[in-house]
Amino acid sequence: MSVEPIPRQSVVDILEHRLRGDILNGTHRPGSLLPPERQLAAGYGVTRTTLKHALSRLEQAGLLSTRHGIGTRIHDFLRNGSADLLPMLAAHDPRWLTEIFEARRHIGTLIARRAATHHTNQHARRLQELLRAVTDAPDGDTAQLADVEVHRELARATGNRVYLLLTNTLFNAYLPVRAALRAPFEDPAVAAARLAPLIQVVIERLPDEAGRAAEQYLQATEKIMLDSLTAEDAH
Repeated sequence: MSVEPIPRQSVVDILEHRLRGDILNGTHRPGSLLPPERQLAAGYGVTRTTLKHALSRLEQAGLLSTRHGIGTRIHDFLRNGSADLLPMLAAHDPRWLTEIFEARRHIGTLIARRAATHHTNQHARRLQELLRAVTDAPDGDTAQLADVEVHRELARATGNRVYLLLTNTLFNAYLPVRAALRAPFEDPAVAAARLAPLIQVVIERLPDEAGRAAEQYLQATEKIMLDSLTAEDAH
């Protein structure tokens, strides 16, 4: 059984999480300046040094910027942000997952169609190897990671590296909650059987069938994942 370690949080980690939540919830509004550091630190009950470390992390994440003599301003991430924010947003609010899955489904369908017409024999062999890796996975965690590699190989098979980067971005987006999305892969043999029709039509160079198979596969796994999250929230 795969067991994920319990993370150890420092005061900076906790403050970063609190500040990020307050920014994303609108407590600190886009375009506004945060209160002065002394006031902000006192409000959160931390030292100014701890506050500076947390603010530095959030600045690196693209949520705010600090200018000497002016202060720290909250960015409008929906206007100026990039897909790099998706893991943070998905971890903060699971409702983002629905939109991530929708984008995953549309992009995955395009990738499957193009992979069916552009893949090489090497890609085909690699896809078959990766499908066997899903089948032979000893547990759901390993099967889930093997499934990710299948989709990365499909993106490589398109011959367009942007599709590969988009695939990486979407997988990274739900990486923080990956353990909660393992349901479709708990039985590796079933997971592989669900995936196999997509790989088959891609290898057979049938783009229309590949598009339909990708849509069907991604919808099926999406439903299982979201249903498992709903069930978990109910408990």
